[in-house]
Amino acid sequence: MAQQHLDPTDPTAGPAPTGEALAGYLRAQATEFLRALRQYRETGTAPGTAEGSVEATRALRRSVRRISASLHTYRPLLDADWSEVLRPELAWLSGTLSMEHAYAARLERLLLALQRLSGAAVFPAQTGVATGGRVPEAIQVKAAHVTAGPPSPAPDRGNLTVGAAKAGALLERQLTLARTRAHSTALQALGSSRFHAVADKVAVLASEVPLTPTAPTADLRPLAAAAEERLADAVTALPLVTAGHPYNAAALIHGLSPDPAPHPQDAPWHQVRLLLRLHRYAREALYGDKASLDVRLLTAGQALHRHRDASEAAAAAASAARTPRIAPATAYALGVLHADQRHEVEAARFAFQQCWQKQVVSR
Repeated sequence: MAQQHLDPTDPTAGPAPTGEALAGYLRAQATEFLRALRQYRETGTAPGTAEGSVEATRALRRSVRRISASLHTYRPLLDADWSEVLRPELAWLSGTLSMEHAYAARLERLLLALQRLSGAAVFPAQTGVATGGRVPEAIQVKAAHVTAGPPSPAPDRGNLTVGAAKAGALLERQLTLARTRAHSTALQALGSSRFHAVADKVAVLASEVPLTPTAPTADLRPLAAAAEERLADAVTALPLVTAGHPYNAAALIHGLSPDPAPHPQDAPWHQVRLLLRLHRYAREALYGDKASLDVRLLTAGQALHRHRDASEAAAAAASAARTPRIAPATAYALGVLHADQRHEVEAARFAFQQCWQKQVVSR
């Protein structure tokens, strides 16, 4: 099967982008980082500004991801010692800031899935803590629909309905605790000397990019093409034929085992998601605002994000099901929830396969 090979050049871009374009991109991202950091400091402690703090944190993560990706893709053009010191620190910061949102989104996803599967109303134990003290709007809408008088659950849903409320309460306790800890960790990180050292380096980057002597005139396109090739190679290694089928029994069998290790089928897909992100950011560095939005890349990225979210949600359901001394009905509901999320994983793989195959055919 022929593999998709994305052209890293833009016909409208004009002259070949050089290291000067990379320097401008890094300065712009460093400036965005500093702007987001200032916004976070202005809103982080003020009452009634939680939304602004969340937006500032997201902006911090966006700029950090782009700086880190550029240091990875274009590292031959940057001072090696400086780059190798800063990259792991940026990865630490991005990972630390992402966890709170990840736990909140995972809880919301699992509660909605439980409600969909069981037909039950919003769980009594739900307090909305996972989304900043309020019940997510999507859950509110679905709860209104459920309480408005839909058909009663089918007989085969009986056991699931019995255990769904306790399963939801268990997931909420576990994931809210994890989210609270992640929030505390993020606050500690943003006040630490380690973070201030990273912020100082990024502040310097906003005015001075440590390029190598030959970088200002070096063509960026070969390095961007290398990033695209790594993506293409990783996609080639994916089991796209298996992803073309609607059911993957092996994925469910592993999830039912007592082994808490991550699912072995998921790692290559997670790697492709990261490589796709590197490729997108490499294009941004090449052409800046002139970079055209590739809808196909965007669609593929969305499918891989759904894959990641469903995979992590399934792992959370499986972890909750391993809680000692839970009722059989609760364990049953969590097992059904786990299987549902693994089916969502397969659906995301199928969507990516369809998207990628269309890209191949279109060429």
